[in-house]
Amino acid sequence: MRSWWLGKKKGKESWVIPSVTDGRVTYRIGHGSKDLPPSAEEDGTVGRTGARCVGCSASVDLKYVRSEGRNGRIGFDLIAIVAQGNRTRHYLEPNEEHRTAAALAPPQDSPDGPLPAEALGFRVQAYGFKRYADLFTARQLVALTTYSDLVSEVRDKVALDARVAGRQKGLSLEQGGAGAEAYADAVSIYLGFAVSRLASTNSSLCRWNSAPSKESVSDTFARQAISMVWDFAEGNVWTKGPCELTSSAGWVARVLDHLSSERSPGNARQENATKSPAAGQLISTDPPYYDNIGYSDLSDYFYIWLRRSLRNVYPSLLSTLLVPKSEELVANPFRHGGKDGAHRFFESGFNEVFQRARQTTLEDYPISVFYAFKQAETTNQGEASTGWETFLEGMMNSGWAITATWPMRSERGGRMRDVDSNALASSIVLTLRPRPEGAARTTRRGFLGALKAELPDAMRELQQGAIAPVDLPQAAIGPGMAIFSRHSVVLNDDGQPMRVRAALSMINEVLDEVLSEQEGDFDADTRFALAWFRQHGFDTGDFGDADNLARARNASLEHLERAGILSLRGTRGKVTMLPPSQIDPEWDPGTDNSISTWEVVMHLSRTLTDSGIVAASALLSRVPESIDRDLCKELAFLLFALAEDAKRAKVAIEFNALGTAWNDIVAGAGAVAQQESFDYTGG
Repeated sequence: MRSWWLGKKKGKESWVIPSVTDGRVTYRIGHGSKDLPPSAEEDGTVGRTGARCVGCSASVDLKYVRSEGRNGRIGFDLIAIVAQGNRTRHYLEPNEEHRTAAALAPPQDSPDGPLPAEALGFRVQAYGFKRYADLFTARQLVALTTYSDLVSEVRDKVALDARVAGRQKGLSLEQGGAGAEAYADAVSIYLGFAVSRLASTNSSLCRWNSAPSKESVSDTFARQAISMVWDFAEGNVWTKGPCELTSSAGWVARVLDHLSSERSPGNARQENATKSPAAGQLISTDPPYYDNIGYSDLSDYFYIWLRRSLRNVYPSLLSTLLVPKSEELVANPFRHGGKDGAHRFFESGFNEVFQRARQTTLEDYPISVFYAFKQAETTNQGEASTGWETFLEGMMNSGWAITATWPMRSERGGRMRDVDSNALASSIVLTLRPRPEGAARTTRRGFLGALKAELPDAMRELQQGAIAPVDLPQAAIGPGMAIFSRHSVVLNDDGQPMRVRAALSMINEVLDEVLSEQEGDFDADTRFALAWFRQHGFDTGDFGDADNLARARNASLEHLERAGILSLRGTRGKVTMLPPSQIDPEWDPGTDNSISTWEVVMHLSRTLTDSGIVAASALLSRVPESIDRDLCKELAFLLFALAEDAKRAKVAIEFNALGTAWNDIVAGAGAVAQQESFDYTGG
């Protein structure tokens, strides 16, 4: 068990209480004050390093658990039932009738695809899972195979109804038809999509989300991976919610609602990008992210259900048992003889793609490239990214120059990977044009000088846009590489051409300088707070050190305490910078005669965390106009960078949230001020 919690809604908390009787584990449901909820140490029985016995608390190494799984000795038990009441959930203890109902035999004709022995993002094989069918319970397999088979039956009925309505039979959709057969094919494809999508919320890898606002079944793919889930939730496919077919079909329907019937029909083809023959193309691409995601292996999870539903509709496209993989342009070490072979394969393929694009793209239009992944590694030469290095080398070597970059909010909020994490929220769009044949050379010193001259303005533009603080280092690659790529070559001091890895390290160094130089624009109190935060964060430090820092910045510790920024009380001779959660919630900027940028950012962070964007906007609307809003946003970005560098994850998350929501907060503050002005002038 990862967690014993079932529901955490205040006043209605519920959790599982295990006990051992005669060698058998039994379960009951704990509620309210009559039972003690699990403490952090007692919540669940498994972690990253091992498990513990629920009866005697003996430790169990995960190697042993994996071995038991591979030998077929891992099973599962029904421990609780969630029932839907009148706008609330009820948690019930299962009985033998419930367990018997769950113990179905799996269908004989379940999709029979093997899981890869090793693959990027796959973790379950170590526990004995061998086939995709192993990822589902018997009831889930019965439901999914039944729905899949019904798609074919529905297709035949739709075709019959279409002919009765006057449509000619015509060719199939795969053959380019537009009559009754093609219409029935189209409807069955949409239904096949819905069934395939349903597989993601009906597997034994779906967690139960006990959060107060959720209390629901989570998706299998919280991340682009198939990881081991110990306590899983089996949803009812006939109950309204994420596990039911109508919900899945609704997502497909919403896509169709956004498609215009007045436009010319599109044409999608599955081709190898390194061999695409067409010329005169307008190109826009979101390329694979080096070794971050094993797309083809993961797609088999859905493909097996699509093939079952639609192999008679698109027999040529769905002819293989699993999807093709050999030509997939991903640095997969399991497929290409290790890390070095995977790198060579990816590098060669990317060079070929961009060289072909250079030959076939339209002369008068740029190509656009999206990127949205965060991958870094530290070497003796600084911090860089193998994925970015290979990706950008391919573009540079193929004669492309970066001419513009834009951040674009593209990643959906609320994903598991961005909850309580610093996951990227934006994509960065690069535009590329062919680099002129006579492009000038430059030296390392010339490149560094151009970076220092141009990057500060580019960073301020990004900060004032929709970019989140966590995305800024990735966004800086765009304008930095624009400088690098407009030259035919950048020469190192030894006369050798500079590689992209070295250029990326220089861009990161200049970005750090730019962020540090922004400190000079802040008031004295904020400069002191930044200097202290850089050294101590929100931890306690010596009074002497704080006094020296304050005097050097013409600040006063007593004044800073009165402002609510820090505390001189408590441990003798110690100073503590107050985090947003501990500052005065009754602070009124309208009555504060000496407001610092630091105060505004701390109070906005607290308000955003506690009460959301609307409350933060209302607070900002009362801050005097003499406080520069742009400086406040720059401070949020800088604090995020400092917290992340110091590995203060929780603090970094809070300031990233503030920087990400800043434009919405400012817009809301303007609306509040406008409404107050209207109310006043209107009497």
